Amino acid sequence: MLEALEKSWHPEHFACKECKKRIAENKFHESEGLPVCTKCFESKIQAICAACRKLVTEKVVKAMGKTWHLEHFICGGPCKQQLSGKTFFERNGKPYCTADYERLYAPKCGGCKKPIAEKALSALESKWHKECFKCKLCKEPIGADAKFRADKEKQPICEKCGI
Repeated sequence: MLEALEKSWHPEHFACKECKKRIAENKFHESEGLPVCTKCFESKIQAICAACRKLVTEKVVKAMGKTWHLEHFICGGPCKQQLSGKTFFERNGKPYCTADYERLYAPKCGGCKKPIAEKALSALESKWHKECFKCKLCKEPIGADAKFRADKEKQPICEKCGI
């Protein structure tokens, strides 16, 4: 009998899950609770962390077509929070949390200057939140078919106030 991976094995059944050959050497690896010979582990299973370029042998994160140590799959923005299990955006090969991605890369509203994450209006060489596209003077929303003009700061002035 052979004791390994918290199980008892007949020596002839202690075989690599990949190549099915008996593992006779003292050193072996584990994948999904089963033994793997060193040759198969190195050629088929082991992964290199996209961040530190070192072997990943413990918990892994597979994202963006790459493998990461759990602790290295972090936001590429200033917060550096771990992103495993969270929504993230990819930019230039780096993952970003929603808040940092919006702060760094999302277009800014021509009215409130905050990032625009959803649908936006395009007018006056800017993007706008729908609720922010309103007359600078009377503060009334400017509809899609309404006429307007721009002031010096490229802020909208409705047809009623612009005359």
